[in-house]
Amino acid sequence: MTIKEKEKVGNLIRSVKDFPEKGVIFRDITTALKDKKGLEIVIKDFTDRYKDKEIDYVVGADARGFIFGAAIAYNIGAGFVPARKPGKLPAEVESVEYSLEYGKNSIEIHKDAFKKGSKILIVDDLLATGGTAKAMVQLVEKLEAKVYELAFMIELTDLKGRELLEGYDVYSQLKY
Repeated sequence: MTIKEKEKVGNLIRSVKDFPEKGVIFRDITTALKDKKGLEIVIKDFTDRYKDKEIDYVVGADARGFIFGAAIAYNIGAGFVPARKPGKLPAEVESVEYSLEYGKNSIEIHKDAFKKGSKILIVDDLLATGGTAKAMVQLVEKLEAKVYELAFMIELTDLKGRELLEGYDVYSQLKY
């Protein structure tokens, strides 16, 4: 993504003060996604980064990771695996509990999501504390696959999520 493209997409991000609680500035990506050029820039950047990396599967986090994950997987010729909130997947699952900036949650994937040794790209819209991303790494590794990289549209650097992911390659398009 060029500097000009980063500026374009960055200018499309809406900042909402005191959401979901007082003192938080929420970075709303929906305003960038509804702009056809903004969406094109974001998806093209991810696609260009991963198109020749022989990724087997893209794992996208519920729910906004699905937006990017499925498009990236399609564009690079990989499969897409949704990592879901509890109780949303119909077959046998692996589950990991994690901490959020506002509490606890867990995330699940099907036990047969991919083959042992598969090369995995993990995608989500936002890296904050790193709890969701770390849980997804743990799920991938429980199924004996390999994390190639973790990719995010936005990284909130002051929340230090990247530190929780130490030892893994992390890519973020925009940093706040």
